[in-house]
Amino acid sequence: MTERPTIFLLHGGPGMDHTAMKPDFDPLSEVAQLIYYDHRGQGRSDTDKPENWNLDQWADDLRGLIDALGVEKPIVLGLSFGGFVAQNYAIRHPDRLHKLILASTVARMLPQRVFDAFERFGGEKARDVAIDFWGGPNEENTANYLKECVPLYTRSERDKEAEQRAIWTPEVIEHFSKPGGENWTFDFREGLESITCPTLVTAGDIDPVTPLDGMEEMAAHIPRELRNFELFENCGHGVHRDDPRAFDVMKKFLLD
Repeated sequence: MTERPTIFLLHGGPGMDHTAMKPDFDPLSEVAQLIYYDHRGQGRSDTDKPENWNLDQWADDLRGLIDALGVEKPIVLGLSFGGFVAQNYAIRHPDRLHKLILASTVARMLPQRVFDAFERFGGEKARDVAIDFWGGPNEENTANYLKECVPLYTRSERDKEAEQRAIWTPEVIEHFSKPGGENWTFDFREGLESITCPTLVTAGDIDPVTPLDGMEEMAAHIPRELRNFELFENCGHGVHRDDPRAFDVMKKFLLD
């Protein structure tokens, strides 16, 4: 009956579901209560209309869930795309946030920065495939991206069972990442300067999709007195996959 911190875990994508984070984040259950959910329009959540597939709506959905559950001191952990939602939540709803963890995410997506990183870690072919995919995801170039680029995300092998459990919603990433879509227009740098809660940033130095320079840029806009930036060497996208010591860092942050 001991009270423990409550963490809302925001999955990546967009278009994925929360199973991509399970059971990876089970170590945090040793010190906290974990709450997973699928973003609006994704996974097992209701589809809704494309005009509601946006970062403001997803952040407000999280506020509604937190209020509905009556969690007084919510902690939000956003991974990758989930980190976009988490940043926006922290900016829009600072009164309902106790601590924030931003894992392998950035304050803005710059295509050239992403393409350069894919070439650095995977060569010219990986760059070309990334350019094709991020220029407008579709069924064909998504298959190529999964084959050529996603294996570069981490050093560890992908969880095949987790992939079989997952419910993929490609329409969402096609909408969000199309030319001129919100994936290329959001910019939280200025808003992050107003964050009022302790914030942990975990970053890998061989991450091709949210490259290190982008994560460092994001962290630089979080108030210094609230910021804890942890760099994990030889780790990719989702440092916990390549170095389980990331959980020790997160546990310490949760309990401090």
